[in-house]
Amino acid sequence: MPYFFALAFALFLASCSNSTDSYEEPADALVLETDSLKAVDSLSTPDSLSLPDSLSLPDSLNTRDSLNSPDSLCTQDSLDTTQNMVQTDTSTRGMVLFSATSQKVQIGTNEKSAKVNERPAATVNFTYDYYMDRHEVTCETYNDVMKDYGAAAQLECAGDSLPAVNVTYFDAVLYANARSKRAGRDTAYHYTKLSFNSKGHCIGMEGFAFDPAKKAFRLPTEAEWSFAAQSNWAPANSWNAGNSGYKLHKVCTAPVPPDKSDSSICDMAGNALEWVNDWMGALRDTSITNYVGTTDGGTLGERILKGGSFRNSPQAMHIYSRGDIYTVAGSLAADYVGFRLAYGAIPDAQWMSRKGPAKTSSLHVIASSEAVQGKTTSSRAKLAFRNDETGNLAFVDFGSSATVVEIDDTLEVYHPDISPDGRRVAFCTGLEGISGKSAVYVRDLSVGGGNLIKLDVPNAAIPRWRVLENGDTAIAFVTDAGNNKDMGYFATTATWQVKISGGIFGIPEKLFMGAYHGGISNEGDFAITGARLLIAHKERIYNSMIPLDTIWYNGEQACNASLSHDGTKRSLFLDFGGKTGRKFTGINYGTHEMLLVVDSLGKLIQGVPAPAGHSFDHTEWALGKVKGKDLVVSTIVDINGNHNKVQLLDMVDSSRLDLVGGGEVWHPSLWLGVINIENTAWDLDSAGDYSNPDNSVSHLFHEKMPMMWDMRDSVEVVAFGNSRTYTGFDPKSIELPSMNFSVIPCEMHCINYLFKNYIVKHYHRLKYIVVGLDFDTWHIQDPNESILTATMGSKGFEYDKNHKFWPNGIDDDFLKLVHQKRNESSEEIQAVSGYVAHEFFIGWYNATTGEVSIVLDSTWSDKEFIWQTNLIALKDLIATAGKKGVKVIGVTYPISPKYKETGSYGKFGLRRSHALQIMDSVKVYQENYGNFRLMDEEDAPKLVEISATKKKKVVSNL
Repeated sequence: MPYFFALAFALFLASCSNSTDSYEEPADALVLETDSLKAVDSLSTPDSLSLPDSLSLPDSLNTRDSLNSPDSLCTQDSLDTTQNMVQTDTSTRGMVLFSATSQKVQIGTNEKSAKVNERPAATVNFTYDYYMDRHEVTCETYNDVMKDYGAAAQLECAGDSLPAVNVTYFDAVLYANARSKRAGRDTAYHYTKLSFNSKGHCIGMEGFAFDPAKKAFRLPTEAEWSFAAQSNWAPANSWNAGNSGYKLHKVCTAPVPPDKSDSSICDMAGNALEWVNDWMGALRDTSITNYVGTTDGGTLGERILKGGSFRNSPQAMHIYSRGDIYTVAGSLAADYVGFRLAYGAIPDAQWMSRKGPAKTSSLHVIASSEAVQGKTTSSRAKLAFRNDETGNLAFVDFGSSATVVEIDDTLEVYHPDISPDGRRVAFCTGLEGISGKSAVYVRDLSVGGGNLIKLDVPNAAIPRWRVLENGDTAIAFVTDAGNNKDMGYFATTATWQVKISGGIFGIPEKLFMGAYHGGISNEGDFAITGARLLIAHKERIYNSMIPLDTIWYNGEQACNASLSHDGTKRSLFLDFGGKTGRKFTGINYGTHEMLLVVDSLGKLIQGVPAPAGHSFDHTEWALGKVKGKDLVVSTIVDINGNHNKVQLLDMVDSSRLDLVGGGEVWHPSLWLGVINIENTAWDLDSAGDYSNPDNSVSHLFHEKMPMMWDMRDSVEVVAFGNSRTYTGFDPKSIELPSMNFSVIPCEMHCINYLFKNYIVKHYHRLKYIVVGLDFDTWHIQDPNESILTATMGSKGFEYDKNHKFWPNGIDDDFLKLVHQKRNESSEEIQAVSGYVAHEFFIGWYNATTGEVSIVLDSTWSDKEFIWQTNLIALKDLIATAGKKGVKVIGVTYPISPKYKETGSYGKFGLRRSHALQIMDSVKVYQENYGNFRLMDEEDAPKLVEISATKKKKVVSNL
């Protein structure tokens, strides 16, 4: 596609330059075995849901309104099940019992025509049975259960017996927890804080965690759903695009296949797509027992949808399908997406890392990006730590996705330390307090952890980054991190440093004798260590040329020493309930239960106790300075010795924020990424921050805005559009300096808005703009909705908009803010001028069925004013460009000829007759405006088309 377009574009450059019914619920639960159904006793549901008053929602919900009361639904509900459990299980009425023990199911497929995230097939084994709803949760049932949450939680439905749709993943989680409470059970989902949008939908959960061991109501896993679907999978007998009239139908009213019972599980195919419990992750050709999904949903927090809906053709529905036409995040709510529940505990559940072996626990983020920013004043904070269960490096980028990313490797990772620019991490293979072999490595702090390098020295441990007075970057390390109580042995160890530049180590140089791995001052004249004894190293004390090594804290046992980064030369450490610490604090505490701080002379100046019933471990000052705050990061250890939480502590007011939890989390390193620009008028928080606030849509705007600002003084050709332009316009194939500024989604209102406010005002060398004319995407009625969706409501965009997009230009400080807040993907995208090649084609047609995908009813275009407004936006763009002497090339990309067999113009509908009307109007624009040329599908035979798979460079001889 891009190479075809390059030649076509060359042609155009040459030419342009010259010219309601109720539903009765089933009375019985069913036992479903491999080939038969058995009825069990009729079960009844309690009449009421008894919840504390604090569970009701506020009277009005604005975006990001949150419940914070410790007694509210935001906290983990921990019921005494031994007292609340009734003798007979009365909670599974209307559910089907699946006898899955010793059974297995396939998820995914080996079909070559399937999507990448649906391949290959994996096998899941079960050691348990479970219940699942016979049909999707109905609107009536949903509203009944959720009524205790207040009016904002109620759904507007066309009929009580229709599936409950327009619910987010998090709405479904709240419903499941409410069902568990109604049945007197503990809950399977826990969280610390909820966020809602203006429509009352839950769009985020801080501290979200799923406990599969709880016997509770929950969403089914993908494996459970697939196992159940096998028993009654009949897309041809579903409510689908061929018979639904593009609307929902009452549950269990689709035609019953001849070989199935009326009491079978129903609507697994069609009617409404269904949320399942799992994060979206890559599949692997393997077998795994009691699988509950991947450990996270990647940078976008993707979730899985199953089953197909009334919008899909029967041929497009597969048990192995896992999503929708677009990326699915938990905050999605759509009129064709609902859910059904499962019930029961999952013993010995296993997760799969995104690129590694199965795991028996799941790390999870507790604090939201907003909470971390509120505590640190930084929107770019990153946390790196060791997952002690796997030995791997894990990290969270709070400025991007706030999900745990684990870098699977054979290397043991201890004491990670994030680089000053936040892009790399150093670590060692040895542990503080233990002598022996250790090596220091540095790698990218990114998914996959690329560019791994090893420091070539006999032994190196506990690396710490330094920025030297001359601006060079270096890593300090010690030759041995063992017990320093033997001063004779300690004297044989040494502290070294090595400069690092461009991913290459320099020549190591010795700084001084003694293993001072707690940190070195900026000036290099002070260092600290603590591995049994707290020892300080001072250079040239009292004009002497002899350095002074001093044992502090009265020689009592100490460890986890860390030197502050603010120039005060304070050191924090942990002790073992020592006499000196107890006397200073006046508290009779135990081992590691007090965080102590000494000044540059070794005098105790502060003590902060650990949370009740817990202790500290692996304490470190945060990397960076925040005015008015004094931040420390630490592992929190419970009474059983489990390191199950990383916490951020402000030493100024003793306030705390839990960051991550789950499993065994060790050795945290928190990089604040605080921006320090003196005497600037720019808002340091908002300027240049184009990140997505809730990660509900793609990050394309975030990733392309730094490129847009950087290339403003050189680019002469800018391309706008949706996914077709995004993957179909390669700027590197154009002779003139070019940029692909396509974001998804972005129809004509959005394109015109970005062009007039960013490009017109800042691209003074501009000669051409290329506009993708994707008529089938012109279905959005509200222009503001289109713009908001594309820009993600980011702070940087709102800041630009509130200042009229800087008509007087920007300065170096603004660019510095943009660069400091960009993510790594934005650098990769800028390197290719905004073009991202695809190795496969989406949407041409299904190679197996020969059908094309249609995801919107084509009749939307009967409301002509919708697409007429897009035509007006195009006309306005052409006129604006003409006033600036800029030529506009409108492009209609080739669309599968299979659509001619339907009534739809393209994937997103639009009657073909209306598409012809639009095309005629566009051709009139070409006649009326000298700066506008149209390139449509009819031009294709005139051009040389080269297969994208050959990767050849197009050379035009025009």
